[in-house]
Amino acid sequence: MMKEEEFTFFEAYLSEELSEEERLSFENRLKKERELSEAFNNYKELYGFLEHKFTTEKATEAFTKNLSEISKGYFSSKKKTKVIRFKPWQYAAAASVVLFLGITMFNNFGGNPAYSDFAVHETLSLTERGNQNKLYLNAEQAFNSNNYEQAEQLFSEILASNPNLVEVELYKAISLIEINQFTLADTILLGISNQNSAYKYSAKWYLALSKLKQKQYDDCDLFLKEIPVGSDVYELAQELLSVL
Repeated sequence: MMKEEEFTFFEAYLSEELSEEERLSFENRLKKERELSEAFNNYKELYGFLEHKFTTEKATEAFTKNLSEISKGYFSSKKKTKVIRFKPWQYAAAASVVLFLGITMFNNFGGNPAYSDFAVHETLSLTERGNQNKLYLNAEQAFNSNNYEQAEQLFSEILASNPNLVEVELYKAISLIEINQFTLADTILLGISNQNSAYKYSAKWYLALSKLKQKQYDDCDLFLKEIPVGSDVYELAQELLSVL
């Protein structure tokens, strides 16, 4: 559970109110702490959305009245390391991240779901399978620390000598989506989705996410509907379909 004080840092960071030391410390935490990074990305999405959406005092008051009551029980700490007064829509954004991770908000207010709402990648564990090769370890660490450009380059090096590693192909494609190299990512994912491997439907799921990030919603819908009941990503696919 995220602490309330961490949401004050989200706001302070976006408002450029942190000291240089605080900013560097916060950015270092974002690189190392996946939960914090995911919450911050969702907060940024809602930050801009709500700032634009709640332009009248009446709409702001009605929305924040509901969320302020619900959110009280979801913050795990009331201590603050830095006191910052939230604007009403900013407090609503923080509460919304805790309660809905952004998905319900966009659905309720008529927007389309965002890629960041659903792109929660499983931790890559190549070296746990007995391979202590430094190249594999570096690729794993780069991906898990969200350094996707470096991860993609390292995955390419691995595949140059081991082209049949489907899992590495999948994670290379995910890295390409993250750095907006969609054409190559989609080509790789289509190839995996046409194979009878354990990653077949994971590839279809990431094809859908690639189309979502490109705002190609019809294509996203088509790929999601190709994911069958019983696959590991079926529930995720249904969740995205419900808000698409």
